This record gives sequence, structure tokens and C-alpha cells, in this order.
Amino acid sequence: MLKLNKELKVKLGVFKNDKRAYNSFLLLAFLFLVTLPAELICNVRPLLIVVEGKPYFPIPFTYSEKDFGGTLPSEPDYKSARFERILKGVPEITQEDAKNSFTLELDDFEEEEPAFSIGLNDFEDSEGNADIKLTNAEIAPAQPPKDYWILWPPVRYDYVYIPTESKTGNVVLAAPYRTRAHSGEGFIESSWKDGHYLGTDDRGRDVLARLIYGFRISMVFGASLAITGTLIGCLIGGTQGFFGGWIDLVGQRLTEIWGSIPRLYILIILSSFLVPSAILLFLILNLTAWMGIAAYIRAEFLKVRNFEFVKAAKALGVSNFTIMRRHILPNALTPVVTFFPFEVTAGILALVSLDYLNLGVPSPAPSMGELLAQGKNNLQALWILLPTFAALTLAITLLTFIGEGIRNAFDPRKTL
Repeated sequence: MLKLNKELKVKLGVFKNDKRAYNSFLLLAFLFLVTLPAELICNVRPLLIVVEGKPYFPIPFTYSEKDFGGTLPSEPDYKSARFERILKGVPEITQEDAKNSFTLELDDFEEEEPAFSIGLNDFEDSEGNADIKLTNAEIAPAQPPKDYWILWPPVRYDYVYIPTESKTGNVVLAAPYRTRAHSGEGFIESSWKDGHYLGTDDRGRDVLARLIYGFRISMVFGASLAITGTLIGCLIGGTQGFFGGWIDLVGQRLTEIWGSIPRLYILIILSSFLVPSAILLFLILNLTAWMGIAAYIRAEFLKVRNFEFVKAAKALGVSNFTIMRRHILPNALTPVVTFFPFEVTAGILALVSLDYLNLGVPSPAPSMGELLAQGKNNLQALWILLPTFAALTLAITLLTFIGEGIRNAFDPRKTL
């Protein structure tokens, strides 16, 4: 055990000395940790609202408009002017607005109604000044302004929110820089005025929020797919390599048959009669994600199972599972650790590719593949294509550098 720890320390030292790989790991870890709490960075709900000394936390808890003095039982739109008027005590409909409006009821269309009669007293008011009765449902009573303050996230949008108002007059495909109006007369101001720091997509959603959420989903999806694929591959490959014989023969033939089926065809067939979801996509990709690592683990188990310490463990009556887990697997982890970053890269690219082809996670789930597809369909919207391409390229490049550093660190010719 001490020898294993010493060898591991040597390998970690070699990895840290590889400045490109180590710095890539630190940068990728920083980006992932920053985007992990995406709800605290990009959200249409404030982080904290304090009204009359009482705190509200809209992100983890759901409040109704009535909690803030409104009339609706539903959750308020915290970015709307209506919510601002509620906090300031401004009524929703003023008396002046109500006098200039009218309402129709079913009784207004009844022609024959013997129970009603019209007398001269009904016309005693002066012309044009008929009173309009206002109900509490039509006019919210004026309230004194509330003492409040709001703490907003850095980006006041999430990946699905579509604003209905804009200071620049442009919601869909709003550019983060000054552009000429479609009519050719005048200019449209930058979307920064509305808080869209990377503009909006073809539906009016914030590009930066969708990019941050999409980066997090891609990283979590790729790492999860690599972990489950590695576990399944170690189990199947280790079983084949340890027992050998007909188990290895049958397992190899079944693996070859299953691997000959294109993964895209499997996805299309299963998606045709199953409801598309991220879980379904994850399970489908796991059907083939284990094959690469299983081949390496099988080869390592075939080699290590004939070593003397394995034969000694068998002679002492140690169970096969214990021998595989405690004696063979630790000595066969080199390919597992070496190929793990590349498995994460493959998982990210698989998700992005399927989303680009509209076969991945369903809308409105954020995805870098969907953003790339939008950039292709709207080539004039460079603010969609370029940041997404840069984020994807950066993540893949960093993972490649990390994988190369781990491979060099676990190379026995460099660590012995």
C-alpha cells in the first residue's frame, strides 16, 4: 500500500511538472466550478428580496404575487413593470383609467326581461357623466410604498425566459453591438441596454445564459457518461479477461456484433417510440460507451491473471471477486485513468453533435449544439456562433491537454 502511494505521488508530480496539462486542468476546473451554480449567475428571479425587513429567496422558494401585496395567486414576473408597481404601491388600474373604459356583462345583451324596468331616475345624471361602478377586482387599492431592496444575479435572464419589453425595441436576434435598423433608417442600440451581454437568439432568449447552462450540461453529461462507461467497461472487460475461455469467446463475439450497429441508428429507432429526454439520451449512449475501455481492461486482466500474486491469492482461497477488485484492478487502472479525459471529450462531442442534428435533449433545454445550429441558420448573428464555438473549442482543447499530461504521467518509462 505504501508503494502504491509512493508511485501515485511520483505520477502526480510528473503531471504537475507538465505546465500545459496542469494549467489546463486548473482552468477547466475553474470554468466548471463557476458554471456549476448557474442558477445563481443567470436567473430571472432575484437572489434576495427584502420587503419591509422581511427577506424572500425566490430562487429556492416559490412565492405568489399576493406575498408582495399583489392580487394574483401565481408567481410574479420579477422583471416586469407590474411587479415594480406593486412594490411601489401604485395601483394596477387607476380611477382615471377605469372611467375611460367600460365593461360588458351578460345582462347587457338581454332584450326581454320583464323583471327590469327603466325609469326617469335612471337618467338624472348629466349627459356623458354616467357613473361607472368599479369592483375590487378591477382596481387594486392604492397602497403606501414599501421599503424594499433587491439583489439580482449578474445576468438577469435564464435559458428559457423570453422578454416582452425591450429598451432598444428589438427582442429577437438582438446584437450586443450597435446595428443598422432593418428599414435602413437609423440604428438599433446594443442589447447591453436590456442586459443581454451576448445578445439574444432567434426566439429572444439570452445567449450568455444559454451558453453558461449549456456548458454545465455538456460537462456534467460528458463526465457522467465517462464514469458510467468506465464502470461498465471495467465490469465486462474484467470478467472476460479474468475467466477467459468460453466466457471471453462469447463476450467478444457479442461485443463485436453490438459494436457493428451504428449508435445513431439506435438513437433514432428508440427515440421514435420513446419520449426524448436527457436521461434517455444518456442511457442510449451508455449502450456503446463502455466498449473502448472494456477492450483495454480485458487485455490487462488477461495479462495480470497469470502473475504469481494472483495464483497465490487463489491458493489461499480468496474469492474471485476479491482478487479482481483488490489485486488485479489496481494494477490495470493505467488505461482507465489515461483514457478518462478522452472519454469525457467523446461524451461532450456526442451530445453536441446530436443536439446539432435535433436528436438530443428537447427544447427549451440549453445546449451548445442547439446554439451552433442557430448560428448556422442565422449566419449574420455572429454573437451566437462565435462564443459557442470558442467555448466548445476551449473545453475540448483543455481536455486534450489534460489527457496528454495524464498519459505522460502514467508512462512507466517516465516515472520509473
